[in-house]
Amino acid sequence: HNKVSSHTKQKIYYVISFKMKILLLLNILPVLSAWSFVPPNVSRKAIKNELLEVCSDVNRGLTSTFDEDEKILKLFEKLEKLNPTKSPLKSSLVNDTWELQYTTSAAILGKGDYPRVGPILQSIDTTTLSAENTEVVSYFGLKVPRKVTANLIPVNGQLTDVKFERFSVGPIGFDAPDKFRGSLDVTYLDKDMRLTRGDLGNLFVLTRFNAAK
Repeated sequence: HNKVSSHTKQKIYYVISFKMKILLLLNILPVLSAWSFVPPNVSRKAIKNELLEVCSDVNRGLTSTFDEDEKILKLFEKLEKLNPTKSPLKSSLVNDTWELQYTTSAAILGKGDYPRVGPILQSIDTTTLSAENTEVVSYFGLKVPRKVTANLIPVNGQLTDVKFERFSVGPIGFDAPDKFRGSLDVTYLDKDMRLTRGDLGNLFVLTRFNAAK
């Protein structure tokens, strides 16, 4: 009479097994809800908004502190991992005029130089393999447009070498020396934002330019 039937043993096994599965599920659910059920586009949007907010506070990087640069770098790297556009240089999304929101390049920011006035723009056209950077610089209150044109030499769908062709300051133009070369690594691209790394390790945060703003 003390013997437990195999049928009863089976029932006990199923009950214990079921309870263990419930406990396991209860332990896993908080982790899943925190990480797995956040749609990538929602996550990207939040990171983009935070990144642009910090960029607007540091005047494109001119006034950023070490901590602010570190915060921007972390957000930058988070977005790179969520890049929705494979082979950005092969996407039509890249072809447009882009406005610089932040960079770590002191030369482009004009640190210790004459101030930049208004937007710093970069136009890219992969159909003609060309690029153009434009800005306006204030020389003692006199606003002078400056422009650089370049040829793009794609290495792959994300990285392109850059050969600068011509510089112009106001009405004066001159050919760029042959040694003036660089590269652009487009690490993130969507309909309104582009993240790029330069050959010297500089970061660039750009948004699609809206001339009507």
